[in-house]
This record gives sequence, C-alpha cells and structure tokens, in this order.
Amino acid sequence: MGGRRQLPVPLAADKPPAEPLAEFDDFYRSSYSRLTSQLHAYLGDRAEAEDVAQEAFVRTWQRWSVVSEYEDPVSWVRRVAWNLATSRLRRVSAAARILRRYASAQVEPALDPDHVALVAALRKLPDRHRRAIVLHYLAGMPVAEVAADIGVPRGTVLSWLHRGRAQLAVHLGSEERRR
Repeated sequence: MGGRRQLPVPLAADKPPAEPLAEFDDFYRSSYSRLTSQLHAYLGDRAEAEDVAQEAFVRTWQRWSVVSEYEDPVSWVRRVAWNLATSRLRRVSAAARILRRYASAQVEPALDPDHVALVAALRKLPDRHRRAIVLHYLAGMPVAEVAADIGVPRGTVLSWLHRGRAQLAVHLGSEERRR
C-alpha cells in the first residue's frame, strides 16, 4: 500500500514516571537561574550562558535516576555546565583568531562600562582563578563549597582567589587610569 509511513506511537513505558519528572522540575526551577548567572559571569554572554545551562540540564535529565541520588546534584550539573562552558570558550577563542584574520571588527551595542570592564578583566585571568572568583564572589558560594565543587583543596581555592583578586586589581586599575 502506498501512502504515508506512520511513526510508531510511544508506549507508556517510554514516558518517564510522573514522580521523577516532578522532582526534576523542582530541581530545575530552583537551580537554573543561579547556574545561568554564574555561567554568564564566566562566559560574559547571557545567551551563551543560557545555552550552556540548558545543555547541562538536558544531560542531567538523561541521567536523573543516578544524579538525583547524589548528595549534591547541583554540584554535578554545575560541573557539567563548567565543562561545556570551558569547551565553548576554547572554540570561541579559536574562531576569534580566525575571524580576526579575515573579518573587520563589528561594533556591538554599548553595555554598562563597569560590566564590560569586569568581564574583560575576568577574561584575562587563568580559567581556574576566574572560576573560583565567579563561584565565590558572584555566586556567593563559601570557599569550602567552591573547593568541593572544583575538586581541589580549600587552600588551593584561597590561593586562586588571592591571585585572581590581585590580577583583577591590576586589570581594573589600569582601566581606571586610561579614563
């Protein structure tokens, strides 16, 4: 018989049970905006931050039966998001190098000068210093929680915060002198 091919109808077993869906929905609602804000500070681009956060939550949903059993599922989704964000930064950096060779600079709409200066200064920091500063100062996480999240000793985070603040002071101070 000719005609349209019908797609299979999903079985009830293909749908996740309602309870994990509601549990994940609560988790998503309580965690999404905070994670997106952290990623925004790290990436410097709100749309990119939202894309990364959404991808991290999709991956979390795919493994929700395991992740939901973790002591701190937010830490797991944050780690996934940071890994995705770091990969994006690397790709963007490589693409920017190529574009600089072949394209003229495009003017972006003006942003708050303080925001622009902070994002520019954060981008000059090593990734580990930037991540520690964003998590501690912008996300409001205690040092111990940052250490646990990143998987390094507390003293290492304190060192990164100290070095990162010193570098930010230099970068932001030099911006002020130019004005």
